Order: sequence, then C-alpha cells, then structure tokens
Amino acid sequence: MALAPQRRRIRLLRWLGTAPVKQSTPQIRRATHDDTAGILDCLRAAFNEYQQDYTERAYCDTVLTPESIEARFLSSTIFVATDAMLRVMGTVSFRQADEQEGHIRGMAVRPEWQGAGVAAQLLQCVESELRNRKCSRVSLDTTAPLQRAMRFYERNGYQRSGKVTDFFGMTLIEYIKKL
Repeated sequence: MALAPQRRRIRLLRWLGTAPVKQSTPQIRRATHDDTAGILDCLRAAFNEYQQDYTERAYCDTVLTPESIEARFLSSTIFVATDAMLRVMGTVSFRQADEQEGHIRGMAVRPEWQGAGVAAQLLQCVESELRNRKCSRVSLDTTAPLQRAMRFYERNGYQRSGKVTDFFGMTLIEYIKKL
C-alpha cells in the first residue's frame, strides 16, 4: 500500500533528522474557543490524505468549519493534546449519549505525531472522563477508508457492534467498548 505524499515526506524528514522533534508527553486538556483554529488545522491535516476517499459532505462534516466547530463545542466536550509550544497535536470530542453510554467523535492526530501515543492518551482521557460520569459503555463511528484507525480502536478494546449506517453516502461502522 502506497504511503500518502505527506506521510512519505515526514518519514523522509525523520530519516534525514530534520522532522519536527517529538518531545515528552503532550499536555491533554479541555479545549477552549481559543483552540478553534488549531483544532480545525489538526482535523484538516489528519484527514487530508483521505479526502479523495470521502464524499464532499462527509469530508466537510469530518474536518468541520468555524460554524460546525461552534456547534461541537455546544454539544460535546472537546479535548486537545498540545506540545510545549501549545500547538494542537491531536483532538477528540465526546458527549454523553445517555446515562450509560458516551459517544466519541472527531478523533484526529496531526500526521507528524501519529504513532507517538497521542491518540492513545486522548482516548484514555475520554474513557476516564466517561467512567467518572458513571458510563459503562462508549461508542464511536468510523469510515471504511480509515483502516489504521480501526486497527487502533481494536487494539484498545473496541469491537464492531454490527451497526452500519450511512454517512453522507459513505459506510459508517460503529465500534463499542465496555468501560
């Protein structure tokens, strides 16, 4: 499977020793409206290589707009992972769907930080918050092009529920995990 141009570039820069230096553990915190531009940039960077695999409406709903991120702030809790310079390296949002279940949306990590444990730390933070809220289950949805994400979720204890729905003309696959 061919690597996307951006991922090839990052691997080349790492090999040459000129890639962004990954310092110690990122800071995970609740996002504020001041993080909006960083979150939007992170989402675009993370999903750019998949844009051709998405329908236009599905892609727009995934990477958000200034208006739709405002709606996300109102309906969900958003976490960001930031580096030492306070740049957004990764993001995730979640909401409590009902008394027992939380639902995750918008998990993204900038390509240069993928594989560095940022997604796992964001996921652990969400799961911890949902346990504190007495949720016993968490769900999330993903699309078929995101095979790497599916493997990540499965390694972290998520299983396909069997529920498949339409997401603006794309197949949306539900994953669940008992907390």
